[in-house]
Amino acid sequence: MDNLHLMTSILDSMKNPVLVADTNHKVIYLNKPAASHYSQGTALLGTSLLDCHNETSQQMMLEVLDALEAGEDERMITDNRKHRIYMRAVRDAQGVLIGYYERYEPPVVAGSAS
Repeated sequence: MDNLHLMTSILDSMKNPVLVADTNHKVIYLNKPAASHYSQGTALLGTSLLDCHNETSQQMMLEVLDALEAGEDERMITDNRKHRIYMRAVRDAQGVLIGYYERYEPPVVAGSAS
C-alpha cells in the first residue's frame, strides 16, 4: 500500500467532514463524509471555496489564511449548536504554508462529560 492510499483511507475512515484547499482556496481533497456533507459533493473539487461563501465569510477566510501564513496553526471559524469548524494550516517540510483544511467537530455541551 502506498502512502497516498494509506492517508486517503485514514481520512475517509473519519466520521467528520475534512475538506482540503490550497492557498488559493481551491478544493483539492474531500474525504467521504465531506463529499456527502456538501450539497455539491465531489463537484467542489477544483473550485474555489470563496465562491461557496458570502462576502462576510470570504473576508473572514482571507483573514484566517493571512493568520495561517503568519504562523498560526489553527483557528475556529464556526461555533454553533450543530458543530465547530476550524481552518487548520498544512505546511511542507520547510514550514511553508501550502494549504489548509476545514475540520468539523461536535460542539461542546455544557455539563457533558468529555
